[in-house]
Amino acid sequence: MLLEKIAIFIIFLGPLVFFHELGHFLFARLFGVRVEVFSIGFGPKIFKKKWGETEYAVSAIPLGGYVKMFGDDPFNKDDIPESERKHSFTHQGKWARFWIVMGGPLANFILAFVIFFSLLIVGERIPEIKIGALTPETALYQNGLRTGDVLVKVNNNDVYNPSDLMVDGNTAVSSLTVKRNNETKVLSVNFAGDKFFEEVLKYPPFLRKPYFVDQNANRFVVTPVKGQIDFKHSIEELATMENVKKLYVYPIAAGEDLSTDTVKVDMNAGKEMAVEYTDLKSLIMALDGRGLRTIDLMVRSVNMGSPADKVGIKSDDVFASLEGQKVYSFEELRTKLQTIAKASVDVEVYSKGELKKYTVTPETSMQDGKSVKLLGVYSFVEVMKTNFVLTKSKGLFSSVSVAVTRTWDSMKKTVDGFVKLITNQVSLKSIGGPLAIGKVAHDSFNTSLSYFFQLMALISVNLGVINLFPIPVLDGGHIMFIALEIVNRGPLSRRKMEIAQQVGLSVLLMLMVGAIFNDVTRFF
Repeated sequence: MLLEKIAIFIIFLGPLVFFHELGHFLFARLFGVRVEVFSIGFGPKIFKKKWGETEYAVSAIPLGGYVKMFGDDPFNKDDIPESERKHSFTHQGKWARFWIVMGGPLANFILAFVIFFSLLIVGERIPEIKIGALTPETALYQNGLRTGDVLVKVNNNDVYNPSDLMVDGNTAVSSLTVKRNNETKVLSVNFAGDKFFEEVLKYPPFLRKPYFVDQNANRFVVTPVKGQIDFKHSIEELATMENVKKLYVYPIAAGEDLSTDTVKVDMNAGKEMAVEYTDLKSLIMALDGRGLRTIDLMVRSVNMGSPADKVGIKSDDVFASLEGQKVYSFEELRTKLQTIAKASVDVEVYSKGELKKYTVTPETSMQDGKSVKLLGVYSFVEVMKTNFVLTKSKGLFSSVSVAVTRTWDSMKKTVDGFVKLITNQVSLKSIGGPLAIGKVAHDSFNTSLSYFFQLMALISVNLGVINLFPIPVLDGGHIMFIALEIVNRGPLSRRKMEIAQQVGLSVLLMLMVGAIFNDVTRFF
Protein backbone atom coordinates (compact mmCIF):
# COMPACT_ATOMS: atom_id res chain seq x y z
CA MET A 1 0.00 0.00 0.00
CA LEU A 2 2.81 2.43 0.91
CA LEU A 3 4.70 1.63 -2.31
CA GLU A 4 1.49 2.17 -4.27
CA LYS A 5 1.02 5.61 -2.69
CA ILE A 6 4.64 6.56 -3.40
CA ALA A 7 4.30 5.41 -7.02
CA ILE A 8 1.09 7.41 -7.54
CA PHE A 9 2.71 10.47 -5.92
CA ILE A 10 5.65 10.25 -8.35
CA ILE A 11 3.33 9.72 -11.35
CA PHE A 12 1.33 12.76 -10.21
CA LEU A 13 4.18 15.15 -9.42
CA GLY A 14 6.77 13.93 -11.94
CA PRO A 15 5.18 15.42 -15.10
CA LEU A 16 4.59 18.76 -13.35
CA VAL A 17 8.26 19.04 -12.39
CA PHE A 18 9.50 17.72 -15.74
CA PHE A 19 7.51 20.22 -17.83
CA HIS A 20 8.40 23.11 -15.52
CA GLU A 21 12.12 22.41 -15.91
CA LEU A 22 11.67 21.65 -19.62
CA GLY A 23 10.27 25.17 -20.06
CA HIS A 24 13.42 26.68 -18.56
CA PHE A 25 15.60 24.33 -20.63
CA LEU A 26 13.97 25.04 -24.00
CA PHE A 27 14.08 28.83 -23.60
CA ALA A 28 17.69 28.64 -22.40
CA ARG A 29 18.66 26.69 -25.52
CA LEU A 30 16.60 29.05 -27.69
CA PHE A 31 18.76 31.97 -26.54
CA GLY A 32 21.99 30.02 -26.77
CA VAL A 33 22.56 29.49 -23.04
CA ARG A 34 24.47 26.32 -22.18
CA VAL A 35 22.56 23.98 -19.85
CA GLU A 36 24.96 21.98 -17.68
CA VAL A 37 22.47 19.87 -15.68
CA PHE A 38 18.79 18.95 -16.19
CA SER A 39 17.62 17.11 -13.06
CA ILE A 40 14.26 15.74 -11.96
CA GLY A 41 14.45 15.68 -8.18
CA PHE A 42 17.01 17.01 -5.70
CA GLY A 43 19.84 15.49 -3.72
CA PRO A 44 22.04 12.53 -4.68
CA LYS A 45 21.73 11.49 -8.31
CA ILE A 46 20.45 7.94 -8.76
CA PHE A 47 20.69 8.09 -12.55
CA LYS A 48 22.66 10.39 -14.86
CA LYS A 49 23.70 10.49 -18.50
CA LYS A 50 25.70 13.06 -20.43
CA TRP A 51 24.24 13.99 -23.79
CA GLY A 52 25.96 16.78 -25.62
CA GLU A 53 26.76 19.61 -23.23
CA THR A 54 24.03 18.63 -20.74
CA GLU A 55 23.97 16.03 -18.00
CA TYR A 56 20.47 14.58 -17.57
CA ALA A 57 19.75 13.17 -14.12
CA VAL A 58 17.10 11.71 -11.84
CA SER A 59 17.79 12.56 -8.21
CA ALA A 60 16.71 10.90 -4.98
CA ILE A 61 14.23 13.47 -3.60
CA PRO A 62 11.24 13.70 -6.01
CA LEU A 63 9.89 17.02 -4.70
CA GLY A 64 11.08 19.27 -7.49
CA GLY A 65 13.90 19.64 -9.98
CA TYR A 66 16.39 22.09 -11.38
CA VAL A 67 18.14 23.28 -14.53
CA LYS A 68 21.76 24.32 -13.93
CA MET A 69 22.78 26.89 -16.53
CA PHE A 70 26.30 27.99 -17.34
CA GLY A 71 27.14 31.33 -15.72
CA ASP A 72 24.00 31.58 -13.61
CA ASP A 73 25.84 33.09 -10.60
CA PRO A 74 25.54 36.90 -10.85
CA PHE A 75 28.27 37.33 -8.24
CA ASN A 76 30.91 35.69 -10.48
CA LYS A 77 29.81 36.93 -13.88
CA ASP A 78 33.05 38.89 -14.42
CA ASP A 79 35.13 35.71 -14.09
CA ILE A 80 33.63 34.23 -17.25
CA PRO A 81 35.93 34.54 -20.28
CA GLU A 82 34.76 36.91 -23.01
CA SER A 83 34.57 34.08 -25.55
CA GLU A 84 32.16 32.11 -23.34
CA ARG A 85 29.82 34.93 -22.31
CA LYS A 86 27.41 34.37 -25.19
CA HIS A 87 26.61 31.00 -23.56
CA SER A 88 26.24 32.48 -20.05
CA PHE A 89 22.85 33.14 -18.48
CA THR A 90 23.90 36.29 -16.60
CA HIS A 91 25.36 37.86 -19.76
CA GLN A 92 22.10 37.56 -21.67
CA GLY A 93 19.91 40.60 -22.23
CA LYS A 94 17.00 41.37 -19.91
CA TRP A 95 14.44 40.12 -22.44
CA ALA A 96 16.22 36.78 -22.92
CA ARG A 97 16.64 36.24 -19.16
CA PHE A 98 12.97 37.09 -18.61
CA TRP A 99 11.79 34.40 -21.03
CA ILE A 100 14.24 31.80 -19.74
CA VAL A 101 12.90 32.34 -16.22
CA MET A 102 9.28 32.62 -17.38
CA GLY A 103 9.61 29.39 -19.36
CA GLY A 104 8.99 27.19 -16.29
CA PRO A 105 5.66 28.68 -15.14
CA LEU A 106 4.57 29.07 -18.76
CA ALA A 107 5.16 25.34 -19.34
CA ASN A 108 2.98 24.56 -16.29
CA PHE A 109 0.14 26.66 -17.67
CA ILE A 110 0.47 25.01 -21.10
CA LEU A 111 0.49 21.56 -19.48
CA ALA A 112 -2.72 22.40 -17.59
CA PHE A 113 -4.33 23.57 -20.85
CA VAL A 114 -3.26 20.36 -22.64
CA ILE A 115 -4.68 18.17 -19.86
CA PHE A 116 -7.99 20.06 -19.79
CA PHE A 117 -8.19 19.96 -23.59
CA SER A 118 -7.46 16.21 -23.72
CA LEU A 119 -10.16 15.46 -21.15
CA LEU A 120 -12.70 17.61 -22.98
CA ILE A 121 -11.98 16.22 -26.44
CA VAL A 122 -12.16 12.60 -25.24
CA GLY A 123 -14.92 12.95 -22.64
CA GLU A 124 -14.64 12.72 -18.87
CA ARG A 125 -15.71 10.31 -16.16
CA ILE A 126 -16.25 12.60 -13.20
CA PRO A 127 -17.73 12.02 -9.73
CA GLU A 128 -20.93 13.78 -8.80
CA ILE A 129 -20.58 16.57 -6.26
CA LYS A 130 -23.27 15.59 -3.76
CA ILE A 131 -24.60 17.40 -0.70
CA GLY A 132 -24.53 15.50 2.60
CA ALA A 133 -27.17 15.40 5.33
CA LEU A 134 -28.78 18.82 5.90
CA THR A 135 -31.02 19.95 8.73
CA PRO A 136 -33.57 22.81 8.45
CA GLU A 137 -31.40 25.29 10.37
CA THR A 138 -28.45 25.06 7.96
CA ALA A 139 -27.74 27.85 5.45
CA LEU A 140 -27.80 25.43 2.53
CA TYR A 141 -31.24 24.08 3.51
CA GLN A 142 -32.64 27.58 3.96
CA ASN A 143 -31.45 28.43 0.43
CA GLY A 144 -33.44 25.53 -1.02
CA LEU A 145 -30.85 22.74 -1.10
CA ARG A 146 -31.72 19.29 0.21
CA THR A 147 -29.83 16.20 1.32
CA GLY A 148 -28.52 14.26 -1.68
CA ASP A 149 -28.74 17.14 -4.16
CA VAL A 150 -26.13 16.81 -6.91
CA LEU A 151 -24.54 20.12 -7.89
CA VAL A 152 -24.58 20.61 -11.66
CA LYS A 153 -23.97 24.35 -12.10
CA VAL A 154 -22.89 27.30 -9.97
CA ASN A 155 -23.90 30.70 -11.39
CA ASN A 156 -24.60 28.91 -14.70
CA ASN A 157 -21.04 27.52 -14.80
CA ASP A 158 -20.70 23.73 -15.07
CA VAL A 159 -19.36 21.85 -12.04
CA TYR A 160 -16.65 19.31 -12.89
CA ASN A 161 -14.68 19.18 -9.64
CA PRO A 162 -14.81 20.73 -6.14
CA SER A 163 -12.77 23.78 -7.19
CA ASP A 164 -15.63 24.74 -9.55
CA LEU A 165 -17.70 25.52 -6.44
CA MET A 166 -15.36 28.40 -5.64
CA VAL A 167 -16.01 31.86 -7.06
CA ASP A 168 -13.57 34.68 -7.63
CA GLY A 169 -13.11 37.43 -5.08
CA ASN A 170 -16.39 38.75 -3.74
CA THR A 171 -18.56 37.43 -6.59
CA ALA A 172 -21.90 36.29 -5.18
CA VAL A 173 -23.39 32.86 -5.78
CA SER A 174 -26.93 33.68 -6.90
CA SER A 175 -27.97 30.58 -8.86
CA LEU A 176 -27.51 26.83 -8.45
CA THR A 177 -28.58 24.02 -10.75
CA VAL A 178 -29.03 20.70 -8.94
CA LYS A 179 -30.22 17.22 -9.79
CA ARG A 180 -32.75 15.88 -7.27
CA ASN A 181 -34.46 12.51 -7.67
CA ASN A 182 -33.64 12.51 -11.41
CA GLU A 183 -35.14 15.98 -11.82
CA THR A 184 -33.15 19.13 -12.60
CA LYS A 185 -33.97 22.18 -10.50
CA VAL A 186 -32.66 25.74 -10.68
CA LEU A 187 -32.45 27.42 -7.27
CA SER A 188 -32.11 31.12 -6.55
CA VAL A 189 -29.66 31.44 -3.66
CA ASN A 190 -27.71 34.15 -1.89
CA PHE A 191 -24.16 33.39 -0.80
CA ALA A 192 -21.48 36.05 -0.55
CA GLY A 193 -18.01 35.34 -1.93
CA ASP A 194 -16.64 31.89 -1.17
CA LYS A 195 -19.08 31.23 1.68
CA PHE A 196 -20.95 28.74 -0.49
CA PHE A 197 -17.81 26.61 -0.90
CA GLU A 198 -17.18 26.77 2.85
CA GLU A 199 -20.76 25.66 3.57
CA VAL A 200 -20.60 22.72 1.15
CA LEU A 201 -17.40 21.49 2.81
CA LYS A 202 -19.29 21.23 6.11
CA TYR A 203 -21.64 18.58 4.72
CA PRO A 204 -19.67 15.85 2.91
CA PRO A 205 -21.78 13.11 1.26
CA PHE A 206 -21.41 10.65 4.13
CA LEU A 207 -24.77 9.06 3.32
CA ARG A 208 -25.65 5.63 4.67
CA LYS A 209 -27.04 2.78 2.61
CA PRO A 210 -30.63 1.83 3.60
CA TYR A 211 -29.50 -1.16 5.69
CA PHE A 212 -31.05 -2.02 9.06
CA VAL A 213 -30.67 -4.78 11.64
CA ASP A 214 -32.95 -6.30 14.23
CA GLN A 215 -32.10 -7.38 17.79
CA ASN A 216 -30.72 -10.69 16.49
CA ALA A 217 -28.38 -8.97 14.02
CA ASN A 218 -30.47 -10.09 11.04
CA ARG A 219 -29.95 -7.64 8.19
CA PHE A 220 -32.58 -5.90 6.06
CA VAL A 221 -32.83 -3.38 3.26
CA VAL A 222 -35.54 -0.70 3.26
CA THR A 223 -37.02 0.69 0.06
CA PRO A 224 -39.92 3.06 -0.75
CA VAL A 225 -40.98 0.96 -3.77
CA LYS A 226 -42.58 -2.47 -3.39
CA GLY A 227 -40.59 -5.26 -5.02
CA GLN A 228 -37.79 -2.95 -6.09
CA ILE A 229 -34.51 -2.66 -4.19
CA ASP A 230 -33.25 0.87 -4.68
CA PHE A 231 -29.61 1.51 -3.81
CA LYS A 232 -29.70 5.02 -5.21
CA HIS A 233 -31.28 6.53 -2.12
CA SER A 234 -29.55 6.65 1.23
CA ILE A 235 -31.31 6.62 4.61
CA GLU A 236 -30.81 10.39 4.75
CA GLU A 237 -32.38 10.82 1.30
CA LEU A 238 -35.32 8.57 2.20
CA ALA A 239 -36.01 10.95 5.06
CA THR A 240 -36.40 13.89 2.64
CA MET A 241 -38.89 12.18 0.32
CA GLU A 242 -42.35 13.67 0.41
CA ASN A 243 -45.67 11.80 0.46
CA VAL A 244 -44.09 8.47 1.42
CA LYS A 245 -46.61 6.60 3.60
CA LYS A 246 -45.25 3.08 3.28
CA LEU A 247 -41.82 1.49 3.34
CA TYR A 248 -40.94 -2.07 2.34
CA VAL A 249 -38.44 -4.17 4.28
CA TYR A 250 -36.68 -7.17 2.72
CA PRO A 251 -34.30 -9.55 4.52
CA ILE A 252 -30.75 -9.82 3.18
CA ALA A 253 -29.31 -13.31 2.64
CA ALA A 254 -26.76 -14.41 5.23
CA GLY A 255 -23.11 -13.86 4.35
CA GLU A 256 -23.75 -11.22 1.69
CA ASP A 257 -21.08 -8.57 1.13
CA LEU A 258 -22.89 -5.36 2.01
CA SER A 259 -20.24 -3.17 0.39
CA THR A 260 -21.61 -4.08 -3.05
CA ASP A 261 -24.87 -2.97 -4.65
CA THR A 262 -25.85 -6.48 -5.70
CA VAL A 263 -26.77 -8.11 -2.39
CA LYS A 264 -29.25 -10.97 -2.54
CA VAL A 265 -32.56 -10.42 -0.76
CA ASP A 266 -35.58 -12.61 -0.15
CA MET A 267 -38.26 -10.82 -2.15
CA ASN A 268 -40.92 -13.27 -0.93
CA ALA A 269 -40.33 -12.44 2.73
CA GLY A 270 -40.79 -8.69 2.43
CA LYS A 271 -42.92 -6.71 4.85
CA GLU A 272 -44.93 -3.56 4.31
CA MET A 273 -44.70 -0.93 7.03
CA ALA A 274 -46.93 2.11 7.37
CA VAL A 275 -44.76 5.03 8.47
CA GLU A 276 -45.21 8.65 9.45
CA TYR A 277 -42.11 10.83 9.47
CA THR A 278 -41.03 14.37 8.74
CA ASP A 279 -37.26 14.18 9.03
CA LEU A 280 -34.35 11.79 9.53
CA LYS A 281 -34.76 11.36 13.25
CA SER A 282 -38.50 10.67 13.09
CA LEU A 283 -37.91 8.14 10.28
CA ILE A 284 -35.27 6.26 12.28
CA MET A 285 -37.42 6.40 15.41
CA ALA A 286 -40.41 5.05 13.46
CA LEU A 287 -38.36 2.07 12.24
CA ASP A 288 -36.80 1.61 15.68
CA GLY A 289 -40.33 1.26 17.05
CA ARG A 290 -40.72 -1.69 14.68
CA GLY A 291 -37.54 -3.35 15.88
CA LEU A 292 -35.14 -2.09 13.18
CA ARG A 293 -31.96 -0.14 13.92
CA THR A 294 -29.53 1.42 11.42
CA ILE A 295 -26.77 -1.05 10.61
CA ASP A 296 -24.01 1.35 11.72
CA LEU A 297 -25.08 0.61 15.31
CA MET A 298 -23.91 -2.98 14.83
CA VAL A 299 -20.33 -3.82 15.83
CA ARG A 300 -18.17 -4.96 12.90
CA SER A 301 -15.12 -5.81 15.05
CA VAL A 302 -13.63 -5.17 18.50
CA ASN A 303 -10.01 -4.28 19.18
CA MET A 304 -8.32 -6.89 21.34
CA GLY A 305 -7.76 -5.60 24.85
CA SER A 306 -9.92 -2.51 24.27
CA PRO A 307 -12.49 -1.27 26.84
CA ALA A 308 -15.31 -2.92 24.86
CA ASP A 309 -13.40 -6.20 24.63
CA LYS A 310 -12.72 -6.23 28.38
CA VAL A 311 -16.44 -6.08 29.27
CA GLY A 312 -17.52 -8.65 26.68
CA ILE A 313 -18.91 -6.64 23.74
CA LYS A 314 -18.58 -8.73 20.57
CA SER A 315 -18.95 -8.53 16.82
CA ASP A 316 -22.59 -8.31 15.64
CA ASP A 317 -23.74 -6.81 18.95
CA VAL A 318 -26.08 -3.88 18.32
CA PHE A 319 -25.83 -0.71 20.40
CA ALA A 320 -29.10 0.40 21.99
CA SER A 321 -28.38 3.15 24.52
CA LEU A 322 -25.70 5.21 26.26
CA GLU A 323 -26.22 6.31 29.85
CA GLY A 324 -29.85 5.23 29.65
CA GLN A 325 -30.60 7.32 26.55
CA LYS A 326 -31.33 5.69 23.20
CA VAL A 327 -28.86 6.32 20.39
CA TYR A 328 -29.95 6.21 16.76
CA SER A 329 -26.59 6.17 14.94
CA PHE A 330 -22.99 5.27 15.66
CA GLU A 331 -22.00 8.90 15.09
CA GLU A 332 -24.52 9.97 17.76
CA LEU A 333 -23.05 7.36 20.13
CA ARG A 334 -19.52 8.62 19.50
CA THR A 335 -20.51 12.29 19.88
CA LYS A 336 -22.44 11.76 23.13
CA LEU A 337 -19.57 9.72 24.55
CA GLN A 338 -17.31 12.80 24.37
CA THR A 339 -19.74 14.88 26.45
CA ILE A 340 -19.82 12.53 29.47
CA ALA A 341 -17.53 13.77 32.23
CA LYS A 342 -17.33 10.67 34.43
CA ALA A 343 -14.70 7.97 33.88
CA SER A 344 -17.08 5.06 33.21
CA VAL A 345 -20.25 4.93 31.15
CA ASP A 346 -23.21 2.55 30.93
CA VAL A 347 -24.00 1.10 27.51
CA GLU A 348 -26.73 -1.30 26.46
CA VAL A 349 -26.39 -3.65 23.52
CA TYR A 350 -28.48 -6.36 21.93
CA SER A 351 -26.44 -9.56 21.83
CA LYS A 352 -28.17 -12.40 19.96
CA GLY A 353 -31.54 -10.90 20.86
CA GLU A 354 -30.75 -10.35 24.53
CA LEU A 355 -30.45 -6.81 25.92
CA LYS A 356 -27.28 -6.57 27.99
CA LYS A 357 -25.94 -3.71 30.07
CA TYR A 358 -22.22 -3.02 30.50
CA THR A 359 -20.20 -0.45 32.43
CA VAL A 360 -17.24 0.58 30.25
CA THR A 361 -14.25 2.79 31.01
CA PRO A 362 -13.32 4.43 27.68
CA GLU A 363 -9.68 4.93 26.78
CA THR A 364 -8.47 8.32 25.54
CA SER A 365 -6.47 9.12 22.43
CA MET A 366 -5.17 12.35 20.89
CA GLN A 367 -6.70 13.09 17.49
CA ASP A 368 -6.09 16.40 15.70
CA GLY A 369 -4.78 17.84 18.95
CA LYS A 370 -7.90 16.86 20.91
CA SER A 371 -8.46 14.21 23.56
CA VAL A 372 -11.02 11.70 22.26
CA LYS A 373 -12.77 8.93 24.22
CA LEU A 374 -12.84 5.53 22.52
CA LEU A 375 -14.61 2.24 23.22
CA GLY A 376 -12.41 0.27 20.84
CA VAL A 377 -15.06 -0.90 18.36
CA TYR A 378 -15.51 -0.54 14.62
CA SER A 379 -18.95 0.22 13.26
CA PHE A 380 -20.68 -1.77 10.54
CA VAL A 381 -21.35 1.45 8.62
CA GLU A 382 -21.95 1.17 4.89
CA VAL A 383 -21.99 4.42 2.92
CA MET A 384 -23.30 5.16 -0.54
CA LYS A 385 -20.76 4.91 -3.32
CA THR A 386 -19.91 7.86 -5.50
CA ASN A 387 -21.86 8.03 -8.74
CA PHE A 388 -19.98 9.01 -11.88
CA VAL A 389 -21.08 11.08 -14.84
CA LEU A 390 -19.76 10.37 -18.33
CA THR A 391 -19.49 13.54 -20.41
CA LYS A 392 -19.42 13.57 -24.19
CA SER A 393 -16.62 15.06 -26.27
CA LYS A 394 -17.04 18.80 -26.70
CA GLY A 395 -15.42 18.78 -30.15
CA LEU A 396 -12.20 20.47 -31.23
CA PHE A 397 -13.07 24.17 -31.11
CA SER A 398 -15.28 24.01 -28.04
CA SER A 399 -12.63 21.95 -26.20
CA VAL A 400 -9.99 24.61 -26.95
CA SER A 401 -12.28 27.38 -25.72
CA VAL A 402 -13.33 25.59 -22.52
CA ALA A 403 -9.74 24.47 -21.79
CA VAL A 404 -8.53 28.08 -22.04
CA THR A 405 -11.34 29.19 -19.73
CA ARG A 406 -10.60 26.45 -17.18
CA THR A 407 -6.88 27.25 -17.17
CA TRP A 408 -7.50 30.98 -16.74
CA ASP A 409 -10.11 30.42 -14.03
CA SER A 410 -7.71 28.11 -12.18
CA MET A 411 -5.02 30.81 -12.30
CA LYS A 412 -7.42 33.44 -10.94
CA LYS A 413 -8.63 31.15 -8.15
CA THR A 414 -5.06 30.31 -7.15
CA VAL A 415 -4.12 33.99 -6.93
CA ASP A 416 -7.33 34.77 -5.06
CA GLY A 417 -6.62 31.95 -2.60
CA PHE A 418 -3.15 33.29 -1.80
CA VAL A 419 -4.48 36.84 -1.44
CA LYS A 420 -6.92 35.53 1.16
CA LEU A 421 -4.09 33.66 2.86
CA ILE A 422 -1.95 36.81 3.07
CA THR A 423 -4.88 38.95 4.27
CA ASN A 424 -5.76 36.31 6.90
CA GLN A 425 -9.14 35.51 5.37
CA VAL A 426 -7.97 31.90 5.13
CA SER A 427 -6.09 30.09 7.90
CA LEU A 428 -2.44 29.11 7.40
CA LYS A 429 -3.57 25.64 8.51
CA SER A 430 -5.08 25.19 5.05
CA ILE A 431 -1.58 25.00 3.50
CA GLY A 432 -0.66 21.45 2.53
CA GLY A 433 2.75 19.89 2.00
CA PRO A 434 4.01 16.72 0.27
CA LEU A 435 1.82 14.41 2.38
CA ALA A 436 -1.33 16.39 1.54
CA ILE A 437 -0.45 16.34 -2.18
CA GLY A 438 0.26 12.62 -1.94
CA LYS A 439 -3.11 11.94 -0.31
CA VAL A 440 -4.96 14.03 -2.91
CA ALA A 441 -3.12 12.21 -5.69
CA HIS A 442 -3.88 8.76 -4.24
CA ASP A 443 -7.55 9.53 -3.51
CA SER A 444 -8.15 11.05 -6.95
CA PHE A 445 -6.38 8.14 -8.70
CA ASN A 446 -8.70 5.70 -6.90
CA THR A 447 -11.71 7.84 -7.79
CA SER A 448 -11.24 8.13 -11.55
CA LEU A 449 -8.47 8.91 -14.03
CA SER A 450 -10.40 11.98 -15.22
CA TYR A 451 -10.42 13.31 -11.66
CA PHE A 452 -6.72 12.44 -11.26
CA PHE A 453 -5.75 14.42 -14.36
CA GLN A 454 -8.07 17.29 -13.47
CA LEU A 455 -6.29 17.67 -10.15
CA MET A 456 -2.91 17.31 -11.88
CA ALA A 457 -3.87 20.26 -14.09
CA LEU A 458 -4.95 22.31 -11.07
CA ILE A 459 -1.71 21.59 -9.21
CA SER A 460 0.25 22.45 -12.37
CA VAL A 461 -1.44 25.85 -12.40
CA ASN A 462 -0.71 26.26 -8.68
CA LEU A 463 2.95 25.41 -9.26
CA GLY A 464 3.18 27.95 -12.07
CA VAL A 465 1.50 30.72 -10.09
CA ILE A 466 3.52 30.07 -6.91
CA ASN A 467 6.77 30.21 -8.88
CA LEU A 468 5.81 33.68 -10.13
CA PHE A 469 5.63 35.11 -6.62
CA PRO A 470 8.25 37.87 -6.24
CA ILE A 471 10.30 35.87 -3.75
CA PRO A 472 14.05 35.54 -4.43
CA VAL A 473 15.07 31.94 -5.27
CA LEU A 474 11.70 31.51 -7.06
CA ASP A 475 11.20 32.36 -10.75
CA GLY A 476 9.20 35.41 -9.75
CA GLY A 477 12.17 36.63 -7.69
CA HIS A 478 14.43 36.50 -10.75
CA ILE A 479 11.82 38.42 -12.74
CA MET A 480 11.68 40.96 -9.90
CA PHE A 481 15.46 41.42 -10.10
CA ILE A 482 15.22 41.97 -13.86
CA ALA A 483 12.52 44.62 -13.29
CA LEU A 484 14.66 46.29 -10.62
CA GLU A 485 17.59 46.37 -13.06
CA ILE A 486 15.41 48.34 -15.44
CA VAL A 487 14.37 50.76 -12.68
CA ASN A 488 17.94 50.95 -11.29
CA ARG A 489 19.41 51.32 -14.82
CA GLY A 490 21.91 48.65 -13.97
CA PRO A 491 22.46 45.50 -11.90
CA LEU A 492 21.78 45.59 -8.17
CA SER A 493 24.68 45.64 -5.76
CA ARG A 494 26.01 42.34 -4.44
CA ARG A 495 24.92 43.26 -0.89
CA LYS A 496 21.32 44.04 -1.89
CA MET A 497 21.02 40.79 -3.82
CA GLU A 498 22.43 38.77 -0.91
CA ILE A 499 19.95 40.37 1.53
CA ALA A 500 17.04 39.78 -0.88
CA GLN A 501 18.00 36.15 -1.39
CA GLN A 502 18.36 35.55 2.34
CA VAL A 503 14.95 37.10 3.03
CA GLY A 504 13.37 35.14 0.19
CA LEU A 505 14.90 31.88 1.31
CA SER A 506 13.68 32.52 4.89
CA VAL A 507 10.12 33.17 3.68
CA LEU A 508 10.19 30.04 1.52
CA LEU A 509 11.55 27.91 4.36
CA MET A 510 8.85 29.21 6.72
CA LEU A 511 6.14 28.28 4.21
CA MET A 512 7.69 24.82 3.72
CA VAL A 513 7.99 24.23 7.47
CA GLY A 514 4.37 25.39 7.94
CA ALA A 515 3.14 23.06 5.19
CA ILE A 516 5.06 20.08 6.58
CA PHE A 517 3.87 20.88 10.13
CA ASN A 518 0.26 20.92 8.88
CA ASP A 519 0.85 17.56 7.16
CA VAL A 520 2.24 16.03 10.34
CA THR A 521 -0.64 17.28 12.52
CA ARG A 522 -3.22 16.09 9.94
CA PHE A 523 -1.91 12.61 9.31
CA PHE A 524 -0.09 11.59 12.49
